[in-house]
Amino acid sequence: MKNLLLPCLLAISAVAGAQEKFTVKGKVGTLDAPAKVFLRYALDGKQVIDSASPVSGAFSFKGDLPHAIKASLTVRRQNPNAGGIVALRPESIAVYLENGTIEVRSADSLQKAEVTGTPLNKENRRLEVALKDVTARNQQLIGHYYALTPEDRKNKAITDDLEKSLDALGDERKAILKKYVQQNPNTLVGFDALRSYAGSSPEYTEVHPLFNQLHPKVLAHPDAVKFRERLEKVKLLAIGQVAPDFTQNDPDGKPVSLASFRGKYVLIDFWASWCGPCRAENPAVVKAYNSYKEKNFTILGVSLDQPDGRDKWLKAISDDQLSWTQVSDLAYWKNQVAQQYAVNAIPQNYLLDPQGRIVAKNLRGEALEAKLKELLN
Repeated sequence: MKNLLLPCLLAISAVAGAQEKFTVKGKVGTLDAPAKVFLRYALDGKQVIDSASPVSGAFSFKGDLPHAIKASLTVRRQNPNAGGIVALRPESIAVYLENGTIEVRSADSLQKAEVTGTPLNKENRRLEVALKDVTARNQQLIGHYYALTPEDRKNKAITDDLEKSLDALGDERKAILKKYVQQNPNTLVGFDALRSYAGSSPEYTEVHPLFNQLHPKVLAHPDAVKFRERLEKVKLLAIGQVAPDFTQNDPDGKPVSLASFRGKYVLIDFWASWCGPCRAENPAVVKAYNSYKEKNFTILGVSLDQPDGRDKWLKAISDDQLSWTQVSDLAYWKNQVAQQYAVNAIPQNYLLDPQGRIVAKNLRGEALEAKLKELLN
């Protein structure tokens, strides 16, 4: 189910200007060491992680930044059964780092904290309130799915009903985000709402007009500049475009080019051995491959495995019975093909016709086999 299995995402940060001197002051119940509070954000393509040990719930962070940034604040509590800060699901919220003092207050959990003190955090709170109902209903549906028995999860009527409900909520959420962007084009929160609206695989004709409505000072933010570059790549990957050619080595070190697959329908499948949703999706991909491999269809797998992950990559190919061609440069998120195709979440795929033109993308679950049936039967 495409909405119940979240993709593996590349972590990236969230109005350019003068140096930003920020202070985060927090108070979360009676939180104490050995619990930890982490502040995470990305700057110039690098992940920055700061940590603090709370005392009677209180903690603080200070820093200087070249521009405002959207960050995440995470609490990892002690697991009394393990004797350390492990096993318990962390609590996390978004916080904007900008000039001034940012207050984070909650009587119990970070998840219920209110973030105040600076303009961007005030704006973000407004957006969160607008999304509150949709977010709560989405969490309820996902919770309902994970509460199902293994037998019920195999019941197509039940899972189809859940998927339809999740799709409807997704449309509601996108409508709220779009409206917010249109009404708030001059704030970094508006830009981040746009990125959320665009999702992991943005449609150029849908996203680009909204992006161009943003205020010039927002468009000058480094993250917006990078997003524009990504949109330009996405523009070349629209339905009907010829997929950009590439060459990468297979497990034996033999170069394999996309062009060598001309004359067949081919699915370019971006995945990795470490990606849980990818591995969960593989049985559906295997089923589609076995059903149509004799009907002018094949698959080219592109793995985003890590530099030290060759053995895990090969084991996953064997364990999941991926009998089609596989390539990788073992460069993780810096995989050259993934960057060429603007991939920042997996699983992701592109279906090409025999002339190399993109005819569909991001076909998950039964959608892949349904599209192949439409094209090849």
